[in-house]
Amino acid sequence: MSKPKVFEKPIGVKDYLPGAVAKLRHIERQVLACMQGWGYEQIITPTMEYYDTVGVASSTSDQKLFKLLNNRGTTLVLRSDMTAPIARVVSSLLKQADFPQRLSYHSNVFRAIEEEAGREAEFFQTGVELVGDSSAEADAEVVALAIASLKAAGVERFKIAIGHVGFLNGLMEESLPGRKDAQEQLKSCLLGRDFVGYREQLRMLSLDESVKNELEGVLRLRGGQEICDQALQLSVDDQARKSIRHLCEIWDVLKAYGVCEHVLIDLTMIGDFSYYTGMTFEGYAADLGFPVVSGGRYDNLLAQFGRPAPATGFALKTTRILELLGDKGESETERTLIVYDTQGRGEALVKAQELRAQGISVVTERLDDGSSLLDAVKNKGEEPFTYKGISYTALQSFNGNGIKGGSAT
Repeated sequence: MSKPKVFEKPIGVKDYLPGAVAKLRHIERQVLACMQGWGYEQIITPTMEYYDTVGVASSTSDQKLFKLLNNRGTTLVLRSDMTAPIARVVSSLLKQADFPQRLSYHSNVFRAIEEEAGREAEFFQTGVELVGDSSAEADAEVVALAIASLKAAGVERFKIAIGHVGFLNGLMEESLPGRKDAQEQLKSCLLGRDFVGYREQLRMLSLDESVKNELEGVLRLRGGQEICDQALQLSVDDQARKSIRHLCEIWDVLKAYGVCEHVLIDLTMIGDFSYYTGMTFEGYAADLGFPVVSGGRYDNLLAQFGRPAPATGFALKTTRILELLGDKGESETERTLIVYDTQGRGEALVKAQELRAQGISVVTERLDDGSSLLDAVKNKGEEPFTYKGISYTALQSFNGNGIKGGSAT
């Protein structure tokens, strides 16, 4: 294998330049502030975890985990999601804390990838976990918070599609009793949104026409509250009907939140993680083909850490939101340039500290003769100007006799 060139990076990782970092941090601050307003407290977990605990409990397939050995030969992993690490913390450090627990996070996560377009090996997520509440109210809360978080991030046009794992599991067990392989093939098609492949799989199965029509009818179960009624007519399976009634309750709560305009029921939605046990959802922005948020209920995960408890949550794909917003996500920075000569240095640097204490970004520069710079910007008053490629909103000059020219802040 040839040695990487000095400027090369591993596939799937990227550098973030100052402009992109400013946008990313702005999104992060806005979203975390929104989550805090809903009572969620931020948590930070290690970048590395033990493979035998968090690694095996993770939602990520084993071949997509980044594994490494420490100096004792123990296998570690780079965190591939935040749900499993938070489950570990809730079951250990927060074991004495009462339920429900509301936790938020913003972290980079790592997943090994093939060389496919649009996939990243390191990316950022901002999300929440609501642990210890199995109610429809809790599921609706995280969906409503996901909507509020997308708005806080600056995403204006999006739709949240919600489904329920229990409905599909019950329907398929009713229609294909004991035929696990056939059920998994059909679920795999739905997971990949391959509806053509789903219909082809149905044609290949030896089924009565009524059963085939029933399973194909799932593809039409997308819409508003009326979908709940249609689904109840489609299946008599107890699990399927219980799941739909739970989904109806979630819709009623979302209606009370006043967010149903952003939500549709999609019973082909099964979620990308094997540990989802109930409601699942994905959010798509109007101008992006990838989901910008995903989440759902995972009631079995915490039992793996010795503290069984229901849980639900979501993760915003912060990196994708950054790509989606482009220049729209950038907040204008108030930045002042202070120039000075040797005689004015002391007063200039004192002024710079005063402005920084007020939260203003200040750049200082010594000039042997500041007149050329002042002449270039003196007619612009308070208007932004550019100097050496950087945009400034104000200029001050100190030449030993106080402020001379420019716009004083």
